[in-house]
Amino acid sequence: MDQNLTEQIVRLKQEKKALIIAHNYQRPEVQDIADFTGDSLELSRKAAATDAEVIVFCGVHFMAETAKILSPEKAVLLPDEEAGCPMANMITAEQLDEERAKHPGVQVVCYVNSSASVKAGSDICCTSANAVQVVEAMDGDRPILFVPDQYLGHYVMRKTGRELLLWPGYCPTHMKITVKDIDTRRALFPDARVLVHPECRPDVIDAADEALSTGGIIRYAREYQGKTLIVGTETGILHRLKKENPEVKYVPVTDKSLCPNMKKIDQGKVLLSLQEMEPRIEVPENIRQGALAAVERMLQI
Repeated sequence: MDQNLTEQIVRLKQEKKALIIAHNYQRPEVQDIADFTGDSLELSRKAAATDAEVIVFCGVHFMAETAKILSPEKAVLLPDEEAGCPMANMITAEQLDEERAKHPGVQVVCYVNSSASVKAGSDICCTSANAVQVVEAMDGDRPILFVPDQYLGHYVMRKTGRELLLWPGYCPTHMKITVKDIDTRRALFPDARVLVHPECRPDVIDAADEALSTGGIIRYAREYQGKTLIVGTETGILHRLKKENPEVKYVPVTDKSLCPNMKKIDQGKVLLSLQEMEPRIEVPENIRQGALAAVERMLQI
């Protein structure tokens, strides 16, 4: 960590009444300067509850949009405007409207890893942690369209026994994790447990011991009594895990599960965003209201 950069960031943060929040997949040096680290929606909710006037969201574009949806009065900065999410980009609001029209009476459950406009066109949002509960709460007599992640949707189908219409989106980073990778790690660490994210493919989930959200993985690791834990999600989470329970050895299922978009932001870009108050994230009010309604329906469950 660059001490000079850190000191400049801290000074500017205080001057501008800013809050720095970082997703669990961010670079270690970015996590270390954050006021909060966590999952995307968790971070947006925490930020909304503070009196900060500026939110610096170290994550990807849809996450910063969610922060703006929940905190319209605050300035929301994304230190690198090119930090996007391939999965979120796999469906547009227009495509969602077209798909909805094909299925009269359909209920749209939208994973939070999606754009504000897609959230606004959905009935309800979900996270990887509560997707099962959200689907269980939906009208059992009407079809459900799950967007955009087909693998999280498939996981939810198996957990709930409900048939879902799945949009063919996916996370390229989690797609890099294979059963062969798990088998290779198990051979090296036979006593270790294997945790994977439910964005992984079904065969990978079947080969693991648990499928958990990033927050679930962190809670699991915090209480873990074993010597080694094998983790199948974006490798940035290992930094947080080592802080939570340093007695455990954390091993990625594969070093390939790295999201280049999550690594675009560094301390220099955080400082520059605070200096220039850019790039600033804006969400049109009509879209914000629709997306907020979908998020609030989820929070009522």
